[in-house]
Amino acid sequence: MTRIFLIGPMGSGKTTVGRHLARRLGMDFVDLDHEIQARCGVEVAVIFDIEGEQGFRKRESEMLDELSQRDNLILATGGGSILDPLNRQRLSERGLVVYLKTSVNQQLRRLERDKQRPLLQAPDRRQKLIELAKARNPVYEDAAELVVASANIPPPAMAERVEQAICKHLERERIE
Repeated sequence: MTRIFLIGPMGSGKTTVGRHLARRLGMDFVDLDHEIQARCGVEVAVIFDIEGEQGFRKRESEMLDELSQRDNLILATGGGSILDPLNRQRLSERGLVVYLKTSVNQQLRRLERDKQRPLLQAPDRRQKLIELAKARNPVYEDAAELVVASANIPPPAMAERVEQAICKHLERERIE
């Protein structure tokens, strides 16, 4: 496996777990949102303010297209990047898509101090996360080749869990 794409909602652990997983597997790691920020020189929130969500999603798709072609890569995608059918197709064709499934309660705990995410700038964060989950979770499920339930364990242990799930998945594929 030369490319692993982590999908899931904000707060599912894509970046933190992805970094640990990359070390475990000897792969490179890139966070899609961080790469967009590095290339634009501003935070995602600023891009949202200036260009709106549509402008950000265009940049996100272009960056995803570029990065998803790199070998030996674990890519943490943005929570909304999977909404674009072309993005889903690219990920599916280019590597293993792993959904880090998490609950709204876990998201709330993990994101309680986060003030940077544009979609969380809502009066009722819980309600916003519930709305996003209803809209996006079925898309994550459909797009993923492998689903790993997020747990309240340290990130290195969660990375080990993801690695084991990937190994089992690849073994089943080899047998079939």
